[in-house]
Amino acid sequence: MTQRDAVFPADRHALYEQHGYSAAIRSGDLLFVSGQVGSRSDGSAEPDFARQVRLAFDNLKATLAAAGCTFDDIIDVTSFHTDPENQFATILEVKKEVFSQPPYPNWTAIGVTWLAGFDFEIKVIARIPADAVSA
Repeated sequence: MTQRDAVFPADRHALYEQHGYSAAIRSGDLLFVSGQVGSRSDGSAEPDFARQVRLAFDNLKATLAAAGCTFDDIIDVTSFHTDPENQFATILEVKKEVFSQPPYPNWTAIGVTWLAGFDFEIKVIARIPADAVSA
C-alpha cells in the first residue's frame, strides 16, 4: 500500500488534528487540497464573513506554499457557500483579487446548509511546479 504524501502549512494544525485529515495530499505532480475555511490558528471561525473569506484564501495560500505552489498553479476549484445569494458579491470581490486575469481555473460553487460553523469553504486541485515536485 502506498503511503499518502501529506502536506501541512506551518502553524495550521488545530482543525486537521481535531478532525483527523490532511491539509493536502501530493500525488505525482498534483496537489489535492482539502477544503480551507476562514479559521483562526486555534480552529475557531472568523465571525465577519468578508474576513472569513479572506482568511480562507490566506489559509489556502499557506497550504499551497507548503507544497511549492501558488494560486497560479490551481487548475480546479470547488467552493461551498451557506447563503450563496447573499454571499456571492463578497466572494467575487476576493476572487477577482486572487485570480485577476485569465486564464482562470475551472470553478464549481455549491450551496450547502452546514459547514461546521463556517460560511465559506474552498478546496482545490493544483499542479505542482516541476522544480517543487523534485524538491
